[in-house]
Amino acid sequence: MFSFSWPWFALLLPLPLLVRQLWPRPHGATDAYTHADRSTLLHPALGRLASTFISARSLTHAGSRLHAILLTLLWICLVLALMRPQWLEPYTEVRTEGYDLMLAIDTSRSMEAMDFTVEGRQVTRMAVIKGVLGRFINARDGDRIGIVVFGSQAFVLSPMTLDIHAAHDLVDGIVSRMAGDGTAIGDAIGLGVKKLRERPEGSRVLILVTDGANTEGSLPPKLAAQLAAHEGIRIYTIGVGSKGLVPYIEDGRMTMVKMDIDETLLTKVADITGGEYFRATDSGALEQIYQQIDSLEKTQAESRSVMIPQPLFRWPLGLALLLSLVLGLFPDGIPRAWLTGRAHG
Repeated sequence: MFSFSWPWFALLLPLPLLVRQLWPRPHGATDAYTHADRSTLLHPALGRLASTFISARSLTHAGSRLHAILLTLLWICLVLALMRPQWLEPYTEVRTEGYDLMLAIDTSRSMEAMDFTVEGRQVTRMAVIKGVLGRFINARDGDRIGIVVFGSQAFVLSPMTLDIHAAHDLVDGIVSRMAGDGTAIGDAIGLGVKKLRERPEGSRVLILVTDGANTEGSLPPKLAAQLAAHEGIRIYTIGVGSKGLVPYIEDGRMTMVKMDIDETLLTKVADITGGEYFRATDSGALEQIYQQIDSLEKTQAESRSVMIPQPLFRWPLGLALLLSLVLGLFPDGIPRAWLTGRAHG
């Protein structure tokens, strides 16, 4: 489909006519022509001289008309280029059945606790979560995934996207304390709700992964959960890690630090939205949790058509450059070489 991006520039088309009509004309030139018409010229070969002037006048008149036509075409082409003509090609995005998943990942200081074991060696909670989340994302073909990270504050690491490879790379680059040392659970839920409510109902799921209690932020978690329930968003909360004394590396030394998880709060948040709370004390439990999420009902297929513009302004602009070249070779509509030859003759 053909259209103009800036059609209002068409108002410039009659501008040269308005200038010609409104521009004041010099009076002296008109009087001179009138006086010239009343003068008498005496010449022995008056007839031959008159025929020469008549042919020259005809050529000049034809040249003036050609010059006016070229200038008019040049102006039209320039205005058309300003109007930015474009060809709109329809493109349809077809989406298969799937979810709209927002992953809210805790990156607080406590995620550096080393109470997980993988292949006989101790690893941090963050390392285990990133590994499990990476495999979970790779299996989400057809789902739209967004990522929110939170600590003392929450921010969007990735908007909703079908590019699971990009989402996997972003999760792989998450580090502890990147959003501060605290845990703003309520702010993370609120930010996830803000992004998910733009998606179709029935498929909006927020997966909250945390290992502590709400210690920061301006939005209470229960109020954020009520907002999510109002928008039809289900929240699945996952409590990661062990309670009590857990190994933690501080200042290069392994120490035992007491940590706790507010399971009551996480359970309440899930219940308000119709979701579920899961307790994950090892990597195997995390894998089972994501398998349960996989068994949820998926939404119907969705398609969306957009028009992709292909700019065409280069064509009228190129024609305008060509007309400028022609005007340079034919001043006043007469070939420059002919004028030069007449001048030497």
